[in-house]
Amino acid sequence: MVQRREPTARQMRLGIELRRLREAAGLTAIEAAALLGANRVQMSHIESGLVGVSEERVRRLASHYACTDKEFINALVTIATDRTRGWWEEYRGRLPTSFLDLSELDHHAASRREVAILFVPGLLQTEEYARAVFSSRIPELTDEERDLRVRHRMARQEITTPYEVVIHEAALRIRVSDRATSRTQLAHLARLSEADHITLRVIPFDLDDFSRASSTMTYIEGPVPKLDTVVRDAPHGSVFIDSEAQLNAYRTRFRKVESVSLEPERSRDFIHRLAREL
Repeated sequence: MVQRREPTARQMRLGIELRRLREAAGLTAIEAAALLGANRVQMSHIESGLVGVSEERVRRLASHYACTDKEFINALVTIATDRTRGWWEEYRGRLPTSFLDLSELDHHAASRREVAILFVPGLLQTEEYARAVFSSRIPELTDEERDLRVRHRMARQEITTPYEVVIHEAALRIRVSDRATSRTQLAHLARLSEADHITLRVIPFDLDDFSRASSTMTYIEGPVPKLDTVVRDAPHGSVFIDSEAQLNAYRTRFRKVESVSLEPERSRDFIHRLAREL
């Protein structure tokens, strides 16, 4: 087996899920390796995503681990046998790995849910808005680094799967650049809110007793709920969260935030009103 230098988040997720199945079955890595005719080091590499694993081995392990969830097993097999080289590969070695991992998650997502507090979500940003966001980064980016990030962000926006997004009024009002950039961004949001696959809601400031909009979150649905992922921003890139307990917590958080936000039509009117105020 050829060892990977840098497994993707998707490849590591496969290994994580196989390890979770093994631990749930009460088997050690040595015992699981013996079932495959492998050794402990090879099993460790499989569970860390450093080496690939065949469909036959995934199914054999699932059987030994007494996993009967056929949809989940098939989803794991799909990850194991996927040989996709997406558009994001042109940025490998030029952008941080988390940018590429996020693009790969986008590509395979069944749907997305997002809560944005201080900035318009990247998938909905205009080029001018995105450039202003990256220009404010500390430490400063070089012109080439900034342009690469902007180009990558624009390419990520080519999605057609269901996208539910809740944006706080703060993100709509904060001017990352000048009035013209903000006005153009708001008009862009209003247009996108009419797309069939996008459901956009706004949380206004004028809302009593609300403390749930304290943080941004992106919830990406996989082919089965067990393969969902939450993405959180961190100082040096994105953090991917996949534990079942935290996934449940974030599902609940999104439902609560969504329940107090404005309906899509009222949200669109709200955005138009803000644009007229500029």
